[in-house]
Amino acid sequence: MSKEPNSNTFKEQTKQYGRQLWELIQNQVQKHSSSEETVPVKYIPPKKTTEHPWLMILLLSVPYLLLVVFIVSFFWDFNNMTADLFGHNFSFEGLLRIVSVSGLIGFLTNWLAITMLFRPTHKRPLLGQGLIPAQKDRIAYRLARAVSEDLINPQIIKQKIHESQAIAKYREKATVYVKNIIDDPEFRASLKVLVVSYVDEMIADPEVRSSIAKKLMEQIDDAIEENSFEKVALRAYSFLKGQEMQDLVESALVKLPTGIEHGLNKMDTFLDELPAKLDEHGSVIEEMVTGLLYKLINQLDVHALVEDNLRQYDEKKLENLIKNASNDQLKYIQYLGAVLGTFGGFIIWEPVASILLLAFIISFTVMADILIQRLKK
Repeated sequence: MSKEPNSNTFKEQTKQYGRQLWELIQNQVQKHSSSEETVPVKYIPPKKTTEHPWLMILLLSVPYLLLVVFIVSFFWDFNNMTADLFGHNFSFEGLLRIVSVSGLIGFLTNWLAITMLFRPTHKRPLLGQGLIPAQKDRIAYRLARAVSEDLINPQIIKQKIHESQAIAKYREKATVYVKNIIDDPEFRASLKVLVVSYVDEMIADPEVRSSIAKKLMEQIDDAIEENSFEKVALRAYSFLKGQEMQDLVESALVKLPTGIEHGLNKMDTFLDELPAKLDEHGSVIEEMVTGLLYKLINQLDVHALVEDNLRQYDEKKLENLIKNASNDQLKYIQYLGAVLGTFGGFIIWEPVASILLLAFIISFTVMADILIQRLKK
């Protein structure tokens, strides 16, 4: 019955000193970490904006201008106005209504198409559901598959680790880091005090000392060959002396802290040689770390990780994610619909003349773009 309390006391005292040792190491790590180089801030690509902000302002005003023209067309719309040009008679009556309606239809259809990408966020009885919310699971699956197959997979991670020689670099940094810690006189002194205090407290406990003495006697007995002279002599001595041998071992244990205190000088030698030993076995350490890291990577399911995270995105968060990356472009598409619709209205009014004019504008724009591009080069 007495063995269980002894064992519990020994374990509790060992845990206590283990916590003290861990606190000592943590203090040294924090002390030497303050001088470590800071991690560089990762470059974040700036959001691209148009080189001509005035153009966006102009496009934003087009739908409102078309709405005003549409309202004006109810009161006046080039009534009975005609003109002759190059032998062709142009009738302007109804032009405002045609142009404004076509432009507004172009704007509204683009606005509706972009809106239907995201809204309604939840399925409605008649309105249905937006394309992206309805296909959220499919989008998550396809995106996760693309990421896991082409962007991030175990083979790519292993290749990058091998090419960057990251394990070797960090192993060298760790060796220097360990050397800085163990070269600190304060750390060495505190470590010695902790070891001596631990041994002293353990040996000072009669129950622990008695348990250690019994364990030593059992190990000595087991180490001697059966039926040997030493075995017979030890058993005879134990039989004749009994408790005296136990007392002898315990007396030797009482002197153990003093012996350890004198022997701790060898700890300095061990600590001095530790960085060199780490460098000597650097290749073995790197192979072990690489092997463990590769096992971890092989167990990493990138596809499931990405897909699960994307599935947890709610519809609003997914909408904001896409809009933050392409909101300006979506606005251009939306308001360009009003401009293209307006051109469509002119084509409805006068097909031949409008198509010729539109072809001229497109050709001039393309040629001007090519010329500017060459001048930049």
